[in-house]
Amino acid sequence: MTYIGMRRSQRSLRPDFESEVKLIVTTQGATITLTQRAARRIAFVLKKETNENLRLRVAVSGGGCSGFQYGFTLDDVLADDDQVIEHDGAVVVIDEISLGYIAGAELDWVESLEGSRFTLGNPNATASCSCGSSFAI
Repeated sequence: MTYIGMRRSQRSLRPDFESEVKLIVTTQGATITLTQRAARRIAFVLKKETNENLRLRVAVSGGGCSGFQYGFTLDDVLADDDQVIEHDGAVVVIDEISLGYIAGAELDWVESLEGSRFTLGNPNATASCSCGSSFAI
């Protein structure tokens, strides 16, 4: 795992968000971007848990209406092929196979009228469902 650096993104068109800091991480040749909103939410959730070994696991599995689906779970088990991203109290774990499907993606935390959730902006997806939780390659 190599930390490439932090950069400021452009100001959002939504007036309620300030300029967003992003952590760009390259691991196993794949780049993953973690927004500051996502890092803050992950750290908040992990801090409320009593198990100090918990991490946010991001995974891709078969299923969903588009062929593959994203999964976000709290997990305290690390596998040998897991890649770990840590930043400001946020700990994200991605297995090697899932990493191949989401290389170049941006992990964000979104709050809207539809609800609050983690999202992955995945440049590899050729199609996705309207809710954004499944995709095709």
